Amino acid sequence: MKKLMSIMIIAATLAACNNKYKASSEERADSIKMMKDSLTLDSFKRAEAAKAEAKKQTETKTVVVNHYDSNTGTTTTQKKGWSSAAKGAVIGGAAGAIGGALIDKKKGRGAIIGGAAGAGAGYLIGRDKDKRTGRVK
Repeated sequence: MKKLMSIMIIAATLAACNNKYKASSEERADSIKMMKDSLTLDSFKRAEAAKAEAKKQTETKTVVVNHYDSNTGTTTTQKKGWSSAAKGAVIGGAAGAIGGALIDKKKGRGAIIGGAAGAGAGYLIGRDKDKRTGRVK
């Protein structure tokens, strides 16, 4: 009885796995084409969303500062946040201080000299970047 039941269960399982519907090659090609088109559309939508997100993040807030001369009434805009020159000076100063402390036998003197040299170099590099972006004339 157990053997008969197990044979019937195996036969039913195999019969259930047999799919009588066989898709033609045209139907398969159509479904593959539709899937590729769908994936292409999705990738374009994702790329557009990524561009919009990047644009939103790169926009900077500007503050309008009015400077009126006796001759002309011009307005200028001033950007908020740290300039590249300031960021470069801080990063260069920290890196120079660490490097100077590691290189020189007298840790304090090496840190001071390295920090000053690094801050100067970082400021010059950041100032050049500010000029290229139009933040400083």
